[in-house]
Amino acid sequence: MESPSKRETPMTEKEQKTDTPIERPIPQEKVAVTQHAVTIGGQEVAYTATAGTLILRQEDDEDGKEPAAKAEIFFVAYTRNDVADAGARPLTFSFNGGPGSSSAWLHLGLLGPRRVLMQAEPLAPPPPYQLVDNEYALLDVSDLVFIDPVTTGYSRTIPEEKPAQFHDFQKDIESVGEFIRLYTTRYKRWRSPKFLIGESYGTTRAAGLSGHLQERYGMYLNGVMLVSSILDFQTARFDPGNDLPYLLFLPTYTATAWYHGQLVPELQQDLQATLRQVEAFAQGPYALSLMKGDALPDTERAEIAEQLARYTGLAREYVEQTNLRINIHRFVKELLRRQRRTVGRLDSRFTGIDRDAADDVVEYDPSYAAIQGVFSTMLNDYLRSELDFESDLPYEILTERVRPWRYEQHQNQYVNVAETLRKAMCQNQNLRVFIANGYYDLATPYLATEYTVNHLALDPILRDNLAMAYYEAGHMMYVHGPSLAQLKDDLAGFIAAAIPDRHP
Repeated sequence: MESPSKRETPMTEKEQKTDTPIERPIPQEKVAVTQHAVTIGGQEVAYTATAGTLILRQEDDEDGKEPAAKAEIFFVAYTRNDVADAGARPLTFSFNGGPGSSSAWLHLGLLGPRRVLMQAEPLAPPPPYQLVDNEYALLDVSDLVFIDPVTTGYSRTIPEEKPAQFHDFQKDIESVGEFIRLYTTRYKRWRSPKFLIGESYGTTRAAGLSGHLQERYGMYLNGVMLVSSILDFQTARFDPGNDLPYLLFLPTYTATAWYHGQLVPELQQDLQATLRQVEAFAQGPYALSLMKGDALPDTERAEIAEQLARYTGLAREYVEQTNLRINIHRFVKELLRRQRRTVGRLDSRFTGIDRDAADDVVEYDPSYAAIQGVFSTMLNDYLRSELDFESDLPYEILTERVRPWRYEQHQNQYVNVAETLRKAMCQNQNLRVFIANGYYDLATPYLATEYTVNHLALDPILRDNLAMAYYEAGHMMYVHGPSLAQLKDDLAGFIAAAIPDRHP
């Protein structure tokens, strides 16, 4: 999908007859406010839903004029009604990743008071889809604000502004940070304990924001929640000369093979015991063998190939052909090739069917295909039918229009915001971090996250401020019912622990 440099608008007859440009009207902020109630944990929670837009302006005014408008950001906020001091209630800002993703996934999958109904098995539900009350919503413990970055959802640049200016690692952090400041100011929430929750590239954004909000606005957070985290891109880039991903993806290959019954019988008995065995191999003999490169003796190469075949469910001959380095994009095609099936990247429990079973790459990600339709359909219906927000724009749930996404601050190096997070935790020693990992996530595998955390160089007094949890699902673990329930409990407990007791 091509990334436009500006919004195309037909010329009016007056414009065609004069050289004087016509000043187009700036979009006006609009807000729809509705009242609702939901039962969470057996308790009815009455709440206000606010769906609307905020205008972002450039920071520097010129000659005393009002700063120029740059973009309008769409958001949906939920605030609990029966609160004595609303200005001091916990407030969580939520966004997904991509880059190019709207906030629909965390909104209707995990946190919001309404959620899409998924099937118990890893299969796409048949249309017509359903939206149900979310008994696992986070609204009982925190108010929620879902943010769609520029070009996603209904968020757009204003006429004559180029969207590409926001399609950048640092500019994205700055624009989302400015929205958070503006919302916090407009809605009188500076006293609220504040949290961020991001998913996938949203965790990259959240880590960046943890430092930016402190340094730019003096806004100190209570907590950052990372769902399917990627902070150090070196852990997930299968580039020549970078052996890290081959090591760090291996346990997730094993979990995937285990789920589909492709391991030898003794490894199929207990997933956790098997994973501990594979983790030790990945960080020990396998790591050492890859470090040796072509100097690896043939006998050791044969032993490593045998172990890799055993831990992945792949043929030893195939493993040897990969030079002991199994790329994730090949793995999802190869594991069930004999069954003419592929496995998902976002969630490897899901399987797909390609036209050509002999090809080297998959046609599509079956785990994304299983959720795209239901989330997109129900989000579009929900905003207009229940939240009374009307727009004829296409709601960009996950768009390629943000490409190319620029990383000018990371030229000739891998993107790494782990250091930003570490510094924020040192400067704000009350800042807590929670990381959720899915065992079947082949986009951001859990051992890669553990590796990143173990290389933060956190001072010992800060290490207890960071907690991790694991779920028997994939990248969007909340599409799995038991994982959804577990994750809600974990997030609620994290928020409670991150807020100091104000009544000693």
